[in-house]
Amino acid sequence: MHRSTEEPTGGTVPAGGRTHPYADGPDPGPGPDPAGVDPAVLGALLRRHGWHRRGGARGRYSRWVPPGPLASATSLLVPDTTAFPDSEDLVAEALAALTRSAVPSARDILVALTVPSDEIRWWRDVPEGASGAADWTGADQLRTAARQILLAGSLAARGRAGHHGARHRRKARNALDGTLVGPVDDGRGLTAFVPVTAGRAVAVQLYAALHAAREAVDYQRATGGMEAFDAAVAAGVSRELTEAVVALVRGSEGTRITLAWAPAAGTPEGCPASPEPVEFSPGDLPALRLAGARYLRDEPAVAVRITGAVVRLRRSGPRGPGVVRLRVLAGAEVGHVRIELDEEAYRIAGHAHLVGLPLRVEGRLENRGGFRRLSGASQVAPVQVDEAERDRLMKSLQENVDFFEEACTGEEG
Repeated sequence: MHRSTEEPTGGTVPAGGRTHPYADGPDPGPGPDPAGVDPAVLGALLRRHGWHRRGGARGRYSRWVPPGPLASATSLLVPDTTAFPDSEDLVAEALAALTRSAVPSARDILVALTVPSDEIRWWRDVPEGASGAADWTGADQLRTAARQILLAGSLAARGRAGHHGARHRRKARNALDGTLVGPVDDGRGLTAFVPVTAGRAVAVQLYAALHAAREAVDYQRATGGMEAFDAAVAAGVSRELTEAVVALVRGSEGTRITLAWAPAAGTPEGCPASPEPVEFSPGDLPALRLAGARYLRDEPAVAVRITGAVVRLRRSGPRGPGVVRLRVLAGAEVGHVRIELDEEAYRIAGHAHLVGLPLRVEGRLENRGGFRRLSGASQVAPVQVDEAERDRLMKSLQENVDFFEEACTGEEG
């Protein structure tokens, strides 16, 4: 009843079946539990992926067939409700049929059922190569740009800024750990599944930021003014997002980004149930590049008080000022900062490094270099720590002894 007419009676996967090459994330694990699958959610996912409803006993079940040439060979029976005794059996058979199916969307539907996720789809209009498909370079470009767009959304979900630089980057990446990214479809299409539990805020932020970027580009192209990009920062637009969109569009004839909310979780507050796709074209590139340069130039320095472990010291001779690199422990959302210190402060940093104590310093975190430099350093002093933390820092010193370059020439990169 649920099987393809070409399906073998044994348990092997038929010719043409495929596995999902999770390129950027872990396999979601075992398939969905039939007892936990809402038939309404399954039906919504089938409809989203282009399956068509073809008859059935109204009020009890419906028959679904996939798009394309496999429509006549494959169908699923999905109950309309869980109220009937055989509802769970029908769901189990439908899931088993999807597992064996050669229909390209079958695995995506199973992923969305296993881990309720918002789906973000990218599509690039690129010329066909000699083989009739987009080339490998274009596929790699699509994957890289999609990663950058996801990271830009995750950064914006942590805080609004025209230029994030190195700030919040580690936590923003961690927020995307559970995201599953499917294979590049013919070099043109790509889908990411962002889990609702950990990533809904990222998806919602991307929805707002992408539409705000589209409106700001339209305003700039119509008037020549950049004011709309300034206002768009509040919606999550940043240099990181504009650069990612430029990377997505470059070399294509146009791009489209579509968001679809997880049916199991419903529509986020303040968002439409079916968001309109956002499209960008090569004609938008000048405005996006201007905006990125503007964000980099105008993002202000941030006054901070940083505590960090000294991991590198450099100066051109045995005396005078020098450069110190700190691994940040507290005070700023960056991994490392570079600080130019006068002779006395440099001596204090060297002593702190030798005895395994962290250093506390005040200054301004500069956007130059991605907020990895501290200017106007003052109040440089070692910080007392408990014995366990001191031992850990000393061990780190021993493991990174090559970084202690008190008398090296040249400037740290």
